[in-house]
Amino acid sequence: MDQAKESIRAFFDEERTNVFYKQQLEVIFEDDYFHWVTSRALSELAAEGHVAVEREVLPGTGNITFYHATAHRYWRRQAQEVIALVSRFSDPAFTAGLGAQGELMFDAALASVGFLPTARKVRAYAGKAWITTEHDLDRVFERDGVAYGAEIKNTLKYIPRDELTVKLRMCKHLGLRPLFIVRMAAKSYINEVRLENGFTLVFKFQLYPFGQKAFADTVRGALRIPVDCPARIADGTVQRFLKWHLKTLQRDEPG
Repeated sequence: MDQAKESIRAFFDEERTNVFYKQQLEVIFEDDYFHWVTSRALSELAAEGHVAVEREVLPGTGNITFYHATAHRYWRRQAQEVIALVSRFSDPAFTAGLGAQGELMFDAALASVGFLPTARKVRAYAGKAWITTEHDLDRVFERDGVAYGAEIKNTLKYIPRDELTVKLRMCKHLGLRPLFIVRMAAKSYINEVRLENGFTLVFKFQLYPFGQKAFADTVRGALRIPVDCPARIADGTVQRFLKWHLKTLQRDEPG
C-alpha cells in the first residue's frame, strides 16, 4: 500500500494541472497494482490531504469521483469535459454494444483456431442444469472433445468477485472447463481460475463497436485508458489460449 501511495503521489506531482476520475486511475495503474489497491491508496492520500477529492454528478448513472493535485484551482472545467466522455460510453445502449462486440469478436477469433461456439446463454449442459442462481454463461466453446464454459467481459473494471465465484461453481456443476475472456483481471482471480483447471484470456484493450474508431481514439487520447476499435482480435491473443489448450491436452493424456 505504501508503494502504491508513493507512486500515485509522484504521478500527481507531475500532473499538477490535470484531473482524473477514480476508475480511470485504477486502469492507468493496473499494470502495477490491483484496482482495489489503487482505490484504497487514493482514499488514504485524500484523507491525508496529499490529493484533493471531488464528487460530481454523472448524469443518468450516479456520481463520479475525481482526484487532482491540491493546488489545481481550475479542475472543474476539465472535469466537465471528462464527464461528457464518460457519460457517452456509460450510456446503456453503448454498454450493451460493448458487450455484444466482445462476444461477436471472440466468437469469430476462437472459431478461427478451432474453438466452436456450440451454446449461448447457458444454464444447462449435457443433461445437467444450474438452478441455484439466475446466472448464465455467455458461451460454450468446444474443441478436441473439451467443452469450455466461457464468460466474456469487455469492461474496464474487473469481473465482480461474487460473479467470478458463481461462474466457477456453474462450470464445475455443468462439467465445463472455465474460460474467462476479459479485458483485465487481478492476478489473484487468474490464479483462482487456474486452480479450477481453467484459463483467463486477457485482451487488455476494451473493444469499441464497429464504426466507433474515432470515438475510441478520442477516449484513449483524452483519458489515457486502453480502448480500441480493431477489425479483428490479434492473432497473438487467441494463440495464447490455443497453446494452453494443446499443452493441457498433452498433460491430460493417459500414460
